[in-house]
Amino acid sequence: MTYQKPPDGGWGWVIVFASFFIQFLCYGSPLAVGVLYVEWLEIFDEGKGKTAWVGSLAAGVGLLASPLCSASVSTFGARPVTIFSSFLVAGGLILSSFAPNIYFLYFSYGFMVGLGCGLLYTATVTVTCQYFEKRRGLALGIISTGSSVGTFIYATLQKELISIYGLDGCLLIIGALALNILACGILMRPLPKLPEAIELKPCLEKVPDAYLIYHEKDQKNEENIVMLEKEKSNAANGNCCPPENHPQCKSGVMTQWDIVKDNCNNKEKLNCKQLIKNKCHSYLDYWEDTINLFRNKVFAALFINILLFDIGGFPPSFLLEDVAKSVNIDKEDMAVPLVFILGVMMAVGKLVLGILADFKWMNTLYLYVFTLIATGLAVLAVPFAKTYASLAIIAGTVGFFTGNWSIFPYVTTNTVGLDKLTHAYGILMFFAGVGNCLGPPIVGWFFDATQSYDIAFYFCGTCVILGALGLLLVALPFWKNCKTKKLEPSPKIYSYKVASTV
Repeated sequence: MTYQKPPDGGWGWVIVFASFFIQFLCYGSPLAVGVLYVEWLEIFDEGKGKTAWVGSLAAGVGLLASPLCSASVSTFGARPVTIFSSFLVAGGLILSSFAPNIYFLYFSYGFMVGLGCGLLYTATVTVTCQYFEKRRGLALGIISTGSSVGTFIYATLQKELISIYGLDGCLLIIGALALNILACGILMRPLPKLPEAIELKPCLEKVPDAYLIYHEKDQKNEENIVMLEKEKSNAANGNCCPPENHPQCKSGVMTQWDIVKDNCNNKEKLNCKQLIKNKCHSYLDYWEDTINLFRNKVFAALFINILLFDIGGFPPSFLLEDVAKSVNIDKEDMAVPLVFILGVMMAVGKLVLGILADFKWMNTLYLYVFTLIATGLAVLAVPFAKTYASLAIIAGTVGFFTGNWSIFPYVTTNTVGLDKLTHAYGILMFFAGVGNCLGPPIVGWFFDATQSYDIAFYFCGTCVILGALGLLLVALPFWKNCKTKKLEPSPKIYSYKVASTV
């Protein structure tokens, strides 16, 4: 399917505007879940590791389902997926207000909200990449800033709502706010496709208006169409009898209509077999293409890196509030929530890094590796922070450099090419989801075992830095080719394609 050249503007800015608010509304609560995490610890009185699963599932399920999300956007288009996901996110938040135990939250907040966020993220990134090419870094930076703005606003908002209406009332209100995603989804108009030659439909689709004679199993479509036209001509001249009220049909003799009907049944069986065969080939091609992606050493390194980065880089944003509590920092001494600081700086980081990625002299892979190393060093410093000021500096540093999410799609596109972006991005996001699901519980289990976060954050920082160094080591000889030209498109037809209509 061929689409128009990305306009780098026009309706694309409406798409950016809508995508910004979609990520703001869907990711605001899950990324500021640290505020809710403290409340759930007191209400359900479960261990830190067990309670941490709620927030980690909300962040990880959508990423784990990335191949499904990519397939959904490819099949149905961004607009229907966005509209459906608005009800999924809102419903999960509202149901969470009635949660009787932590296990119910695993489903309502973890699974429903997480899956909805994953679908919305894939939809917004895919449609934005279609509308922008030269300004892709800026566009991705703006829309990904929506989740960061949501983080610091929801961190304060949820805290205020809990103090006024309680935890249940807070979840009901933010669930109602999430329904506004529906209005934004209506604006997600797909990029028009270029005119293509109209394909001739199989002759079976013209029955019963026309009759088909099929003589041989290996007869080609073109021959079938010729026979179809010939049969229609014969029918018009009265050579083919109708199925009812015809003298020849009542005589009990094999008529031309019987032959046509029998051949149509054979053709239908053949079409079913061909359909099954084509589906099998599509699945085999998909797995073959997946293997080919991993033969690209930079892509393989990205896969390992994203797994380690999410295991080590996600817990600080989730658990900093509890870290402050564990080192006996009074709430009165915390001028603003640490999650608020992290969210503000993440928004700034996404925008700044997105703009930097658009400069021709900037190698986005090296920029991405630099942000990973800086994040890892900041996480390693968490055990040494014993005051609110030091934790605030760390929160700001981690927030700014984890804004590299805005350039990650850019790096992926430069590595595999735009034609393979949806396929490759779905795979990478799956393993990012594994990291998000494992990171916070691992940190929580370390605390439950040692009653300290020190070892946990040493582990997290090491994971992030190892992933960065591994990516840099593998990419040095190969990134030049990815920088100067994209991989040649494969002649195969991939099973994931962006839908042309919604």
